[in-house]
Amino acid sequence: MNYRSFEEASIAEVGLGTWQLGSSEWGEVSEEEALSILQAYVDRDGNFIDTADIYGMGISERTIGAFLKQVDMDTDREIYVATKLGRRQDDGYGWPQNFTYEVMREHVVSSLENLGLSQLFLDQFHCIPKEELEKGAVFDHFRKIQEEGLIKHWGASVETTEEALICLEQEGLSSLQIIFNLFRQHLADKFFEKAAERDVSLIVRVPLASGMLTGKFDENTTFAEDDHRNFNADGEAFNVGETFSGIPFDRGLQLVDKIERLMPGGSMPQLALRWILDHPQVTTVIPGATKKVHVESNTGASSLQPLGTETHRRLRELYDEEIRPHIRGRY
Repeated sequence: MNYRSFEEASIAEVGLGTWQLGSSEWGEVSEEEALSILQAYVDRDGNFIDTADIYGMGISERTIGAFLKQVDMDTDREIYVATKLGRRQDDGYGWPQNFTYEVMREHVVSSLENLGLSQLFLDQFHCIPKEELEKGAVFDHFRKIQEEGLIKHWGASVETTEEALICLEQEGLSSLQIIFNLFRQHLADKFFEKAAERDVSLIVRVPLASGMLTGKFDENTTFAEDDHRNFNADGEAFNVGETFSGIPFDRGLQLVDKIERLMPGGSMPQLALRWILDHPQVTTVIPGATKKVHVESNTGASSLQPLGTETHRRLRELYDEEIRPHIRGRY
């Protein structure tokens, strides 16, 4: 595993996303399987785990907390856990009350309790409304919570370039979490250099376009009723960009076939992740997993050689001509 700088830390360039471990919106993942996924990731020298308070309404965080209590780590290694807040609607929470200092602090404390930690390495806004980012008060709330010692760093998970640029103007921002993959290539043109100039880390989510870029789906592939790739395929529940990166399923199958023809031989999931890692401004990519074999495959991308200039050129040409016109949702 190779590592990249995040503030004072060195974190794995292939992290682990744990939306799936909440057993919500991806089908059910048993606690036993979830713990085996986390162990497989650490066994592959991974040290950066991303979660959110809303994943299974705390299930993902609590599972990670249970894992942290039992994991056998070398004394000179640390696991860095990032979580997110802002989207809870339980017990009277919701928008806009989630964006007050009092409620943000409550949610930070709740995440700390779930994870069994005294301080969060990183907490992030979880795709909150642009209007709240423009008002700016939420950033002050994070700064105050940081001063209290409950969080070490804070960042923002965003859906659009405009939101990313708003956040990049904020002093103290440590990270931006974005959708960036072979179906969203143009974001590198919009704000990557600005993020690097400001020493803001880029965390890449949905790197495999909800599994589409693994090349393992076909026209007969179906998903469980409670899997977002079923109920949100056209954006019925939330931003369609979070599902297949906004590309219609049938069109995505055709495009993946074209992408694969431009790639050197090898594992398509690893090559898709390698394409992301070839961008030096990216700090870490956080593919999820429902089985430990997925972790073993994903982390292998770190050891691959860069794809090369000509491969990148051809992939960008395909993107501009045939992929980008089919993107739906906010971006």
